[in-house]
Amino acid sequence: MKRLFGNLTFQVIIAIILGVIAGVLLPEFANTAKLISGTFIKLINMLIAPIVFLTIVLGIARMGDMKKVGRVGGKALLYFEVITTVAIIIGLLVANILQPGKGVKPLISQEVAEKAGSIPANEINWAEFLTHIVPQNIFEAFSKGDILQILFFAILFAIGISRMGASGHSLLNTFDKISHALFNVMKMVMKLAPLGAFGGMAYTVGTYGLQTLIPMAKIMGSIYLTCFLFIFGVLNAVCKYYKISLLSYLKYIRRELLIVFGTSSSESVLPSMMQRMEKFGCSKSVVGLVIPTGYSFNLDGTSIYLSMAFIFLAQVFNIELSLGQQLTAIGILMVTSKGAAGVTGSGFIVLSSTLAAMKIMPVENVAILLGVDRFMSEARALTNLIGNGIATIVVAKSEGEFDEGRYQQAVQAGPLAEPVEETEDPSPESFPALVISEPVSKTK
Repeated sequence: MKRLFGNLTFQVIIAIILGVIAGVLLPEFANTAKLISGTFIKLINMLIAPIVFLTIVLGIARMGDMKKVGRVGGKALLYFEVITTVAIIIGLLVANILQPGKGVKPLISQEVAEKAGSIPANEINWAEFLTHIVPQNIFEAFSKGDILQILFFAILFAIGISRMGASGHSLLNTFDKISHALFNVMKMVMKLAPLGAFGGMAYTVGTYGLQTLIPMAKIMGSIYLTCFLFIFGVLNAVCKYYKISLLSYLKYIRRELLIVFGTSSSESVLPSMMQRMEKFGCSKSVVGLVIPTGYSFNLDGTSIYLSMAFIFLAQVFNIELSLGQQLTAIGILMVTSKGAAGVTGSGFIVLSSTLAAMKIMPVENVAILLGVDRFMSEARALTNLIGNGIATIVVAKSEGEFDEGRYQQAVQAGPLAEPVEETEDPSPESFPALVISEPVSKTK
């Protein structure tokens, strides 16, 4: 029993249940709960930038071959585009079959409609989005936690170190020690995950109330069902092709899944997810490139939500969409969904951009989703997280950078065991030496 109550996964489950109860019985506690959840996410965000930077630098610099870096990045982006397009298509198909918007009365207050109308439909400027990847000031990028800018700088920095040859080893060893220290800090922060999950759930239920779910239950159920079908259909097929057990993978990251469910944010587990995927068998270099990039370009759950919300709004307002219009929506969402990361209220901005581009309904129509959007964010975040982990496995397997021994160790953990932790540094095979004739020494 002591082992059960000391298990972090069990603690997070209890915290989520208590959060729901607190939200129902004490709605006035919502503001305090938001502070609790927000503080936990701040603690995680504090670690994201340095951990991502060091992981990418260590992985790429020790990879040595810059052509391989480009190949890994290219494979990842191709996979992201294919799989998110499949997610968009599945979302449109399910929305057309289940028709969650039929019979829903669009009761929108003037205040809510004005709030939706204030969302800028032209917020995503693609020239600015692409040029924004290049940081004007790297310290500003770190202070803001801009993952794409940090990723860009880290790749260049890693290439710079790799060109130093053997003289760069001491710097890499220092970075390696700093990385270990940061992951130790992360382990301490993660012990507060039950508080973060409790606060996030109490805030959501206390602010919006369970009663708001009833009129919109069909769209919520449809999105959760579609995410379930996508995970256990499409992603499961990908796992089978690459000889990976989806259930074993989900069991292994169960703690991260519960934290994401409680906080409604996949970023709350970005550092720990990178560590988990290394211990699941993926090489550090692949993890460092794929996971951070996936947080911007591999938004499977968000793609499903956007496509279904688009059809839902058309059904609610009795707008008949032709096959051509739906195919056009697929094309637009293939592009606009990639700009959803790192922007506050990004889901509504992307959806508004799509509506504005299609010119089939007023942008203000998105207001009907404002009340229940928070309750659907869990489905989006969970699907995004699961999809990014599988993308990492796919790229690692295709590059021969997957350790079957580590994978077997990870999946054989008992049902009450925490995800596998290592007591010493990863094997040298996971981090190829910068110069073969003088391998990088391991640090304890």
